[in-house]
Amino acid sequence: MSDVPEGEVVIRDMTRSDLMAVMAIEQTSFSMPWRETTFESLLQRSDADLIAAVADGRLVGYAVCWTIVEQAELGNVAVDAEWRNRGVGLKLVQAALERVRRRSAEECFLEVRESNRTAQSLYQKCGFRSIGRRRRYYSNPTEDALVMRARL
Repeated sequence: MSDVPEGEVVIRDMTRSDLMAVMAIEQTSFSMPWRETTFESLLQRSDADLIAAVADGRLVGYAVCWTIVEQAELGNVAVDAEWRNRGVGLKLVQAALERVRRRSAEECFLEVRESNRTAQSLYQKCGFRSIGRRRRYYSNPTEDALVMRARL
């Protein structure tokens, strides 16, 4: 029996054994999902942090970030549909920002679909501000990305 109360979300490092659950969430969250080999490669990198959110014994979300010198990138955040709007995404982004701060990053960047107001709102709560646009960055459907930055 676990010491974690039912429904409580725990943040921990992602492991290779999490990848089946990660890929299931990835496939349902993005029109152009990352490949499993991308996650496998990132798990090998010393400059990357892959973070898992676990509740009731299963992975319910994840975040991926990496840091190069003083700049970090939040590359991917996703939460299982059943666990959205419960603060899981907020916990993941906050954990990612804490990880890159520990690596001495001074700022963190991300791209987000222009239409994804929910994600933009989450990122703004975490200190990100829109600083630019990448035209036609996304496909399926084609859409601009907003570039956001948080000063750490």
